[in-house]
Amino acid sequence: MEDAQWALEQALLTCLGYQKTSQSKRPAVSSVVTPMPVARARQDLFDVLAGQQEAPEGGLGQLARAAGWPVPDTVQAVVLATPAEAPQLAAALGHALLGSIDGCTAFFVPDPATQNRARLEAALKGRTTAVGHAVPAADAASSLYWARYLLSLVPGRGGPEARAAFVDDHLSALLLLQDESLAAALTSRWLGPLSELTPRQSERLEVTLLAWLEGGGAPEAARLLHVHPQTVRYRLRQIEKLFGPALRDPRTRFELEMALRSRRLMAHLRSRQARAGRRARAVTSSIRPLDTAGEARVNGL
Repeated sequence: MEDAQWALEQALLTCLGYQKTSQSKRPAVSSVVTPMPVARARQDLFDVLAGQQEAPEGGLGQLARAAGWPVPDTVQAVVLATPAEAPQLAAALGHALLGSIDGCTAFFVPDPATQNRARLEAALKGRTTAVGHAVPAADAASSLYWARYLLSLVPGRGGPEARAAFVDDHLSALLLLQDESLAAALTSRWLGPLSELTPRQSERLEVTLLAWLEGGGAPEAARLLHVHPQTVRYRLRQIEKLFGPALRDPRTRFELEMALRSRRLMAHLRSRQARAGRRARAVTSSIRPLDTAGEARVNGL
């Protein structure tokens, strides 16, 4: 019935001069454009902001409308260790854009300047998460990258006391950790004089030098180390013999502090990786392969 009606309409259009000849076959494909599903549009928009996909030729406007998520001036990435309750969190944080990248669940919080940090911490409490720095929407991928990197460094302990880690609280550490080769070159250049000492002596002078650089004097370093100021002064005399008058140069002191902090961070990172490796080996070793009899019992034979 529909085909006959369509044929009659085509014949009338031809007679009236609106088309030269009537089409012999009804078009198989409708000319009506099917709108993109919202879920797909939101993931595509997330991928563009995350730097995983090129922006459409006409810009983000049409994609943002399809996603129902107007692109804000600034965004802040939040990365979750597990995807549990991600949609609820996205809604609680003010119309956040939820997506996934390389199996990792994350979302972009719009206009973070309007978000209260205490509210964000309360919403994320009890979950292992990392929060990126606030950036213009065009730099959203940077916020996401550093949040993911920070999440890889923080202990993966969940539970009620778990708290979000904020990139803003670890900017200097992230800068020092971004290139292990450069960090090693920095420590090799400035901490060479300590290499002739025993590991115990070297560690003692390192912590004393760092405390002195951070505190600005022997009494302040003594308070940080919980030792007598005279002990710090004795160690500082040893340090001065090793490093000489360079300690009086502001640039040298700055780079020494960077080298000491870098060495401490790298040691902490290697320790965490070693512990994670031991835990993984312990889990693997606890899984014993079944013998033939065991397999038979498992399969009920």
